[in-house]
Amino acid sequence: MKRERVAEIRGSVPCPAGSIHLPRPGFSRDLTVAQALRRRQTVREIGGKKLSVRQMSNLLWAACGVNRRKGPFALPGRTAASASNSQEIDLYVLTENAVYLYDPVPHRLVPVASGDYRVCGIGSGQATMGGKAPVTLIFVADIRKLTRSKGFQEPGLHNAETQKAYYFVDTGLIAGNVYLHAASQGLAAWFHNCNKPALTKALGLRAGQRVLFGQSVGYRAGK
Repeated sequence: MKRERVAEIRGSVPCPAGSIHLPRPGFSRDLTVAQALRRRQTVREIGGKKLSVRQMSNLLWAACGVNRRKGPFALPGRTAASASNSQEIDLYVLTENAVYLYDPVPHRLVPVASGDYRVCGIGSGQATMGGKAPVTLIFVADIRKLTRSKGFQEPGLHNAETQKAYYFVDTGLIAGNVYLHAASQGLAAWFHNCNKPALTKALGLRAGQRVLFGQSVGYRAGK
């Protein structure tokens, strides 16, 4: 985090210059898929109550974590599918005090920047609705991962318009996982636009990385 103290996520051990290793995912509620689907909804009014490290671990694993060691093309399998298993969508995590990148294989949070950028994670004119959510996920497409995929090298992986279709679909698959997980755990979730220019700068993205959308998660306001 560029010589700055990494902010502590509630319940975790402060990590001055390194990553936060998340605990193994573990779920206390056992809803069926059908039950989660019945409860799935968009909730824009999200309060500021923080999520525990366990809740953060479960959320990120459900979004796009590793669920098997060997997936397609000898790469780890993930809870969300992607084009040729390129896994081109990166999840950045905006919290009250810091920004992290979710690293799925070791299941950890890598510090990116200090400060509260959650207002940038909400589109213009929408900050009053979801700006207090304890966690906002930012979906970032890394085009390089598509073109360098170890999977079947179909021509579409190198075509700009097809790439766009792939990374939008793959974002939707992850967002759907987040919605179902939130529904199963009594959490509120909202998929929305975001301030792309501000986040591109804050996250220090390079050419070929594109900020797409945000998704806020927390407890419904008033709970």
